[in-house]
Amino acid sequence: MDVLKKVPVREQKPAVRACNFDEVCLGYNQEEAMQEAARCINCKNAQCVKGCPVAIDIPGFIEQIKDGNIEEAYRILSRSSALPAVCGRVCPQESQCEGKCIRGIKGEPVSIGKLERFAADWAGEHQIKPEGAKEKKNKKVAVIGSGPAGLTCAGDLARMGYDVTIFEALHEAGGVLVYGIPEFRLPKETVVRREIANVKELGVKIETDVVIGKSTTIDELMEEEGFDAVFIGSGAGLPKFMGIPGEQANGVFSANEYLTRSNLMKAFDENAATPIMHGKKVAVVGGGNVAMDAARTALRLGSEVHIVYRRSEEELPARVEEVHHAKEEGIIFDLLTNPVEILADENGWVNGIKCIRMELGEPDESGRRRPVTVPGSEFVIDADMVIMSLGTSPNPLISSTTEGLEVNKWKCIIADEERGRTTKEGVFAGGDAVTGAATVILAMGAGKAAAQGIDEYLSGK
Repeated sequence: MDVLKKVPVREQKPAVRACNFDEVCLGYNQEEAMQEAARCINCKNAQCVKGCPVAIDIPGFIEQIKDGNIEEAYRILSRSSALPAVCGRVCPQESQCEGKCIRGIKGEPVSIGKLERFAADWAGEHQIKPEGAKEKKNKKVAVIGSGPAGLTCAGDLARMGYDVTIFEALHEAGGVLVYGIPEFRLPKETVVRREIANVKELGVKIETDVVIGKSTTIDELMEEEGFDAVFIGSGAGLPKFMGIPGEQANGVFSANEYLTRSNLMKAFDENAATPIMHGKKVAVVGGGNVAMDAARTALRLGSEVHIVYRRSEEELPARVEEVHHAKEEGIIFDLLTNPVEILADENGWVNGIKCIRMELGEPDESGRRRPVTVPGSEFVIDADMVIMSLGTSPNPLISSTTEGLEVNKWKCIIADEERGRTTKEGVFAGGDAVTGAATVILAMGAGKAAAQGIDEYLSGK
């Protein structure tokens, strides 16, 4: 065994997986996981832990896998993470824990994410449940949103002994885990629903179809229903558009709508109550993980798919693994390309997307080189459907119906980073509702920090 290289992970072949919604990565079996775990040198000053937003004892759980103690590995994981099977699949480990792995200095870093996934999946298959609270506290906490921030906050508070209820606007719990991330990256039945069941096992109650700001308000939860504290983890579900001519044409979707209808409502099924159109040639505008998810979903529905992104491949914000998989599956990347108009036929349906070539200039405030247009380089990409994946912002419904809850100019709730305290006493917030669209693990980190803040607040510390 070459200790400088990762144990390879089995995957579906590109030509096969491009035609199905089964999970692309098949993960490690126990023998492979133990081999990979043996590559860890168990650093005393583990940098990987510092790179983890929820501070998992990474050397600890990996050591247990190496010794074949998979249940104990899961126990260690579940003390820090409410969603280890999710994180093992969708976290950007390459820029977090694995990015700081000492083994990676002279070789490839340890596959921390794949080992986390293995331990969590093993626990699910063997019906191992997380440990709950030893003592109950006579305090009620409401959690708004059942995405990664809300589930993490709720799970941590339940372990501390609080009576926790999650309020979810949609008909199924899970937030972005069920409506945003496709089945081929994150299976719903065997991963997401099982993780949510584990949170409920801790005593957390979940009420669906409750729209805070419409069904009830935060003020009513606290003043009339007896909740002692509230955590807002409602995410950022309001899509952004470019504001270019033709965006109102038939066949233009936001990535949010497209993925929500495909993932949660099964709209790709023509027999579903709300079927979604299948474009023959689809252009996805954007370069993040959501753009890759939308593009790879459209591909599986039989479309020729183009990713249209105004910077170069080096600046693509999507995970390297997602870009690699998209290319393997046959998605076409039109880089250094920016849309200027969506063309429509006489009936108002998309029939092309007019673009202009770009080149990279000086770095902007983000540190990335700013794209500038190349005069006279306009051209048309043939398309009958366009998916806009340009990011999202929080829906202002909650903030506009809550007295004393302040937001910034981007309509994000103002909350301190350390404990999630907002400008309204007893109300905490975290995740995309505070930062704007970010990653699952960062939302989980914010949920964990807010749970600590709520405990300090309710216990008078």
